[in-house]
Amino acid sequence: MKLTPLYLLAALGLGLAGCSSPSTGSESAVAAPPVLTPGPWRGALAAQGQEIPFLFEVKTEAGKPVVYLINQGLNGEERLRCDDIKSAGDSTTIRMHAFDAALVLRADGAGKLKGIWVKYDAKNSYRVPLTATVGAQERFATAKSAEKTGSFGGTWRATFSDASGQSYPATGVFAQQGDQLTGTFLTTTGDYRYLSGRVDGQDLRLSTFDGSHAFLFKAHNGPPEPIDITKEYAPNTLFGEYYSGKLGHETWTAVPDPKAKLPNADTLTYLKKGQSRLDFKFPNVIEGGSIAPTDAKYRGKVVVLQILGSWCPNCMDETNFLAPWYDKNKARGVEIIGLGYERRPEFAVSAPKLRAMRERFGMHYDVAFAGVSNTDSVARSLPQLAKFLAFPTTIFLDKKGNVRKIHTGYSGPGTGTYYQQEIDGFNQEIDKLLKE
Repeated sequence: MKLTPLYLLAALGLGLAGCSSPSTGSESAVAAPPVLTPGPWRGALAAQGQEIPFLFEVKTEAGKPVVYLINQGLNGEERLRCDDIKSAGDSTTIRMHAFDAALVLRADGAGKLKGIWVKYDAKNSYRVPLTATVGAQERFATAKSAEKTGSFGGTWRATFSDASGQSYPATGVFAQQGDQLTGTFLTTTGDYRYLSGRVDGQDLRLSTFDGSHAFLFKAHNGPPEPIDITKEYAPNTLFGEYYSGKLGHETWTAVPDPKAKLPNADTLTYLKKGQSRLDFKFPNVIEGGSIAPTDAKYRGKVVVLQILGSWCPNCMDETNFLAPWYDKNKARGVEIIGLGYERRPEFAVSAPKLRAMRERFGMHYDVAFAGVSNTDSVARSLPQLAKFLAFPTTIFLDKKGNVRKIHTGYSGPGTGTYYQQEIDGFNQEIDKLLKE
């Protein structure tokens, strides 16, 4: 489904190496070159009339500035390291770790920055204005409501709806301490990763920024304003809005339900009638040549196919598990093949992105370029599949090459106990197939 920052440094003497950055757009010049002041920062993206806040920290490592994007969630804190930082003239570009995106910033007075968040792999020009302030550590302002602080912890059964009226189910899981709130939403295609924010009376606000996606969730416990007198409103119901970056907007509702469950992720994508195997041959992005499930390397072994994209945060979460898992378990007779679907169809453009992803996450298994990142492309390249829905999707092949299980989406570390269930289910399936 659906990870910073910058500073002033003249006072501290932390210089940045000069180098030009790609297609960054133009901003008004300032007299002093940009600098990164070590310490905590609060950034704010301006999109759709909303402020999407995020936190980051600047540190000095081996004499160079490093930025960490910080997200809190049910399973502790996430720190995404951004060490590709270059400056040219009066602007500084911070590449967003695993993603083809960056923050391009300039100094805007003492302890302040302004600039843009740019996604280079987007089809159209994707630039979002942002500002940042050093020293600020609160994602959202202190609660101001005179109302009693509402209770939002626990499990919620949610429904999201887009502008066209299409809806999908979700499960909200939240933990609350005072007015501080963390959690996430799980959907049939993955989770919304680490969300954190604040409760203000009967209102909640949550956000996250991973470098590729910026999310803002807002909700009120009680009927929305203005009230529609033709409708009945159930008590203890959340009415909310969800903003995703520059353009995405949906509404959502949720009610408390400790038994809330999503459809079984092992049944959403399946093989077409009469099919038992996948037949493909895709170019190998590492060694050249091609990769097919019938290759001698995979015969007699259990094989896991990971349908992924370098642009996909949930794929990043799955890869963070699979990469070290493979190193520990490959001697048991298991192989993994990453099938990469990227934003661009050209091998010369997309293969380097997959190679960079493989290097960054220590993926010592094979990776192929399979096509462009949409469900139609997957359907054409893997025609034996029915109803492909999500990146990532994980497919288990037995020792004979037969498809035994197809798992849609991924519940990552931001989901707490659901993440452990994800890992347990994966290991149980592998153990079963190895014993056969």
